[in-house]
Amino acid sequence: MQEFDDVMIIRDMIERWVVYRDAFLWDKLRPIWHEDGMMKATWSEGTADDFIRNNKEGMKKGLNVYILHTLGGSAIEVAGDRAVSMTKMLIHQRATLDGVLCDVLCNARHYDFWEKRGGQWGLVSRNTILDKDRIDTVVPGETVVLDPEILGRFPTEYQHLAYLQTKLGYHVNPDCPRLTGGPALEELYSRGDAWLKKA
Repeated sequence: MQEFDDVMIIRDMIERWVVYRDAFLWDKLRPIWHEDGMMKATWSEGTADDFIRNNKEGMKKGLNVYILHTLGGSAIEVAGDRAVSMTKMLIHQRATLDGVLCDVLCNARHYDFWEKRGGQWGLVSRNTILDKDRIDTVVPGETVVLDPEILGRFPTEYQHLAYLQTKLGYHVNPDCPRLTGGPALEELYSRGDAWLKKA
């Protein structure tokens, strides 16, 4: 019964994270992480505080206003005071590329490390796994021409998302964990297994 309760608490925090982040409710978002919490996405890597600060700065520049998330199912494994979760989600980002308003939709997963400290669950580390993406113009009939050199810098699973973010001025990680595997994904899964075994 306790493990079921822990799963429900973690699932609630996963949902709150997306709601608070997309609503720009930073004061409610921050407590979901433990004080030493980390965040790793395509465009941002560092502490939870770094992530929130980068979002705020992007909003001031008009860069992050149109990033939203939609959640799918979660797989949550609990071992004592530690847990690992993987949650399916969609990343929606809108921006203007060379004068053309575009939407990028990316199927992805959040891979999270959780720990109960002082009786309270908190997020220790969040990583993003990229599965598949696409780009569309918002106005039907408009077209956008993508630079093949920039597009080719990134794996197919997230090359359109990375393209848009690169054009916005972000430094995008060219080796994020992704569906087809590779060292980054293997290392992440190995860390998850080790995290649970140390509980």
